[in-house]
This record gives sequence, structure tokens and C-alpha cells, in this order.
Amino acid sequence: MEPFNPENLKRSTIDKPAAWAQCLSFIDLTALNATDTPAQIGAMTEKVNRFPAAFPHFPHVAAICVYPALVPVVKQQLQLPGVQIAAVGAGFPASQTFIEVKCDECKRAVDAGAHEIDVVISLGTFLAGDHHRVQEELVKIKAAIGHAHLKVILETGALTPEQIRTAGRIAIEAGADFIKTSTGKMEPAATPEAAWIMAHVIKAHYLKTGKKTGLKPAGGIVTASDALLYYAIVKEVLGEEWLTPSLFRLGASRLANNLLTELLNTPVKYF
Repeated sequence: MEPFNPENLKRSTIDKPAAWAQCLSFIDLTALNATDTPAQIGAMTEKVNRFPAAFPHFPHVAAICVYPALVPVVKQQLQLPGVQIAAVGAGFPASQTFIEVKCDECKRAVDAGAHEIDVVISLGTFLAGDHHRVQEELVKIKAAIGHAHLKVILETGALTPEQIRTAGRIAIEAGADFIKTSTGKMEPAATPEAAWIMAHVIKAHYLKTGKKTGLKPAGGIVTASDALLYYAIVKEVLGEEWLTPSLFRLGASRLANNLLTELLNTPVKYF
């Protein structure tokens, strides 16, 4: 794997408006604040419902991502087909709780209506060198959530490049449907270098097994330029077939407005 160099990405060949519009369809519209209320999450969900009428020429977001206790609000109000309900779980964002609690929380979120669960690897356990336990926990969580998709956060800002590679392999081998950079609760959050490494881990596993794993950069992805950079990384390393919501997501809260602003060439504050 070559070291990451943004100058080597063929961004000049990308049709920016088309890519920006496509990036809208990759967004996990995220609200993960301690102050989130049912009314606020309900209002956000209603904006997602109304999006096709407000912006008929652009694709809707991929998912709404909230805390487990707010999943029922989204479940009750979401009417737009194709939008997934995602919940963080397993002691997010620190993952410093008992495996039984992690599994129960994730299962309860799915029972409440979540289609996808975003969990953090047991980072302290990983850094202590007990990689087997980290993988074993993820296997148990995957079993607990049944048909739901498992998105595993590596918290790459706390890891070296080699640790990112190792953590990514552990997560994929444990059954992760996506590997994700960050919680957004610590710095640095998503970085292009981390996404580049993770994309190569995904590619290596795909070439070895034929299994496609998704990539989700998240945390600090705000501008249209940010989105285009991660789009270019996925296109360069994994190819066009990964440029779909089933294999590529962008975790963000402000990105959708900024993409719409670029596409319409006027300030948009819809979400």
C-alpha cells in the first residue's frame, strides 16, 4: 500500500456537481447530543420525510443516526422509503462497559426499530493488546443484533497506522458490515489518511474472500470539499462499485446543508 498522498487522487476528473449530489445519498444524518429531545429528533425526521418535495432533483440521505432511546421517535415518524434507522450502541462512545450490557443495548435498539447499529471497538482492550477479546465481543454483538447491519468504529484518532490496519482486520473478520473511522467525540476525528488505510484493508479482504465491507468516514466532515476527498479515496482504492449507500457512508450533521449550498449556489439551511 502506497502512503496516502492527496495529490495522487484523480479529483480533477470527477464531475463535482454529480459527485456532490451522490454524496447526499451517502449521508448518515446524525444527532448524538446529550441535549437531543424527542421533539428535535422528530423535527429532523420530518425534514427527511419532506426532502423529496423540497429538493426533487437530489437523492435523500441514507440514514438517520441517533441514540438508542430516540430510535422509537424516528421509527414512528419516518415515512420515506429507503432511509435506514441507525443507532449507536454498546456503551457508545467509550465502549467501557460489560459485554452483556453492550449486547442487550444493541438488541434493544434493533427491537425498537433500528436497521443498523454503530458500535466502538473496546479501545482500551485493544490498546492493552487483547485483540482476541475485542474480536470475540464484536462477534457476540453481531449475533445479538441478528439481521441488522453492524458498523464498527475504530476511533482512528487514537491509533497508529498499523493499529488502524489491525483493528480494521479484526472488525471485518468479526462480521462488520462497515468499518467506521470515528465517534466524532474525540480529536482527531475522521482523517483522509485513516480512510485510505481502511479502504485498503477492505480491498485486501475483498480480494481474499470476495466479501464486500462498507466504509464510513465520520466526524468533522463538514464541507463539500471534505466529502469530495473521501469520495475520491473510495473511487481510487475500491472503485465505482463501492460508491453506493450500501457500501459507503458519510457520518455528518452539517454536510447535507453545505452540499445543497454548493449544488444550488445559494445558502441552504434545511436540516
